[in-house]
Amino acid sequence: MRAWEKNCRRVEPYVPGEQPNIEGMIKLNTNENPYPPAPGVLQAIQDFNVDKLRLYPDDKSTMLVESLAEYYKVDKEQVFVGVGSDDVLGMAFLSFFNSDKPILFPDITYSFYEVWANLYKIPYEMPALDEDFRIKKEDYYKENGGIILANPNAPTGICEDLTFIEDILQHNQDVIVIVDEAYIDFGGKSALELIDRYENLLVVQTFSKARSMAGMRIGYAIGNKELIKIINDVKYSYNSYTMNQTSLYYGVEAVKDDAYFRENLAKIVEERERTVVELEKLGFTCTDSKTNFLFVKHSTVSAGDLLAMLREKNIFVRRFANSPRISNYLRISIGTKEEMDSLFAALKEYIE
Repeated sequence: MRAWEKNCRRVEPYVPGEQPNIEGMIKLNTNENPYPPAPGVLQAIQDFNVDKLRLYPDDKSTMLVESLAEYYKVDKEQVFVGVGSDDVLGMAFLSFFNSDKPILFPDITYSFYEVWANLYKIPYEMPALDEDFRIKKEDYYKENGGIILANPNAPTGICEDLTFIEDILQHNQDVIVIVDEAYIDFGGKSALELIDRYENLLVVQTFSKARSMAGMRIGYAIGNKELIKIINDVKYSYNSYTMNQTSLYYGVEAVKDDAYFRENLAKIVEERERTVVELEKLGFTCTDSKTNFLFVKHSTVSAGDLLAMLREKNIFVRRFANSPRISNYLRISIGTKEEMDSLFAALKEYIE
């Protein structure tokens, strides 16, 4: 080893979903929304004054914070925004998980949690999901340095109800509990209604899925005012200007059009349920997903073979080959009706 290498921080990085760029492809591997952002976002793009780009953005992200506070009926001091929920979650890890006790999160969940824990040298334990991929709440009753749960979970799509989340909060009132709700709008019930009862609860959401703005990188957290002050203090000690001018303007417009938001959610949920029916006809089993994706396994054909076949047809889905418990599952994002019909046709031809 060269002398300088001993001072380098080394971590196993998070591996994002593949981002192919092939004409005519069907991209069902990264849980993007198949529909465009709200029409007001397009108008904001057309009306944006590019002269503003020579100026620093508002370091407090006031317009977006106030828009989210109004939408969720909370005080603006209860809202934190960042560059996608990954930025928000990473900042939360840095802000709140500083005990010598291990933080807790499931063995099958969003794999970035383990990366952040290793990056920030946070001790952690990963209680195993049960055989049905559900969290065993009793595993979270023990002493710990904090808890983070994705609800609905990824990549399983399974959502726990609010009584389950509250039970974990009641057993962990001396540490920060983060509920990562990237997919909550597709069928779950948000823990936001619990924030006034539990000052140690932080709820994190994103514009990337339900609001069709993965390319803009907007995420946010809502919680007790003191939690938000702490995470803001850490942010200002790291990077004062996390949100760019365009994200602030376009994000506000995305929040305004609730009717369009609800309409797209309904279309995705309807297509998700149709997809379950069609896949079960072909011999797949699906978890009870409350997200914009399905987690599926075929009764006789391996996930690796299905993945390879679909790639040849420029249909992209995701497999977690390095995770033994789920290596024979595929995660399939919900696209448009036409995209899903193409998926069904390819699978039917191969399987039957």
